[in-house]
Amino acid sequence: MALLALTLVVSVMPARAQSDDERYSIMRPEKGTQTPQPRAQMPPPLYVPQTGQMLPNLPAVAPSGPGGRETTQDRAARCAHQVGVYGQAAGDRNSYIGSCINQ
Repeated sequence: MALLALTLVVSVMPARAQSDDERYSIMRPEKGTQTPQPRAQMPPPLYVPQTGQMLPNLPAVAPSGPGGRETTQDRAARCAHQVGVYGQAAGDRNSYIGSCINQ
């Protein structure tokens, strides 16, 4: 009996759709906030002792730190990418990545 009464009450209530203004969206910035544009910072060139070359650092693609700064994880990913880009000019892969991260 209670189930029948609940079904009747729910079916009689009007349905109301949400408007776009009432719906929460994580893609829409909050009112009154400014969207900061992160700046790609160029680290200084890196000296490779095995080859005697100065190799330029690539810019941080998507810095995820506070204020758009490059985090250690971002730096490690950039350095691992660079060693693949420079190939033999980078010398020993492990020492290049280690010196790049600790720069």
